[in-house]
Amino acid sequence: MEGIGWFTCEALSRITKNHPEVEFLFFFDRKYDPSFVFSDNVTPIIIPPPARHPALYYIWFHYAIPAALRKHKPDLFLSPDGYLPLRCNTPTLTVFHDLNFEHYPQDLPFFERKYYKTFFPQYARRATRIATVSEYSASDIVKQYGVSPEKIDVVYNGANPAFKPLDSEGQAATRASFTHGKPYFLFVGALHPRKNLVNLFKAFELFKKQSAHRHVLALAGNQKWWTPEIREAYEKNPYRDEILLLGRQPADRLVELFASAEALTYTSYFEGFGIPIVEAFRAGVPVITSNITSMPEVAGDAALKTDPFSPGAISKAMEQIVSDPALRKALTEKGKERATLFTWDKTAENLWKSIIKTIKS
Repeated sequence: MEGIGWFTCEALSRITKNHPEVEFLFFFDRKYDPSFVFSDNVTPIIIPPPARHPALYYIWFHYAIPAALRKHKPDLFLSPDGYLPLRCNTPTLTVFHDLNFEHYPQDLPFFERKYYKTFFPQYARRATRIATVSEYSASDIVKQYGVSPEKIDVVYNGANPAFKPLDSEGQAATRASFTHGKPYFLFVGALHPRKNLVNLFKAFELFKKQSAHRHVLALAGNQKWWTPEIREAYEKNPYRDEILLLGRQPADRLVELFASAEALTYTSYFEGFGIPIVEAFRAGVPVITSNITSMPEVAGDAALKTDPFSPGAISKAMEQIVSDPALRKALTEKGKERATLFTWDKTAENLWKSIIKTIKS
């Protein structure tokens, strides 16, 4: 799963178990994995059609969901990924993770872009309350849609406690498995345009040209959004053989990949939160991230923050990490402390508070 999936799974697994007195109805648009039915007070309900295209999003949220709400009469409808039925009398709480499509619409396919830009302003105004994952996103929602700040609750993401430091033997084994024993910079996430991979590839090229370091660049993530521009930047990079596309990795291998990296290079040009930053903090690994949108809010003083639009600035941060052991140690210690601010237990607690506010609205 990626950010929205982790938020949904981790928050709702805790909320349902922490509140056995409440009945929860989970609406699925297709056959579900039984592991997502977290406790005895969860009733799973399949409501077709599978919403895999903007036209089907419209049918599911604007017709199928209102019909289900009229039938089951819940006290609240929670949408963990922003979408809402526009015609229903049920109080609604929606979670907007970010508004990247308002700032970089060109990064999305045409029909997705049209759907988001048409309906999400309506969802923001229609929702009884809105939860979002950073103060940056909260202010962005207010600015873009004219929503009152009083209607918005900030519910930060967490990170899996499985992320933790690895001993030197484990690190060596991980590097042997993934990078032929070489030290590496790590990127984790969907290989999407807003993750700024083009500039990351350029920065890595500069880093290699200006030094004799053996480091490689490892990317773990789905190539679903691999655009022609990203492909060209990768294929024309003179150090392409040292850019390793590892694909999507299971959680246990991700834990090892994080904890064995020289640093996480997470220099997106837009994020609503940035869960990998906290995962790297937990793993005891230095972080290079961007100095814009939500990333400074999440990273605090525990990361090197750089201009994501400047490959030279990113490259300089990579060189600092490699050449300054004292800096690496300081960032690692600050990161461990910073990580304690972001836990899924806190996410669940704050989302539940937002649920109660919505019901009482």
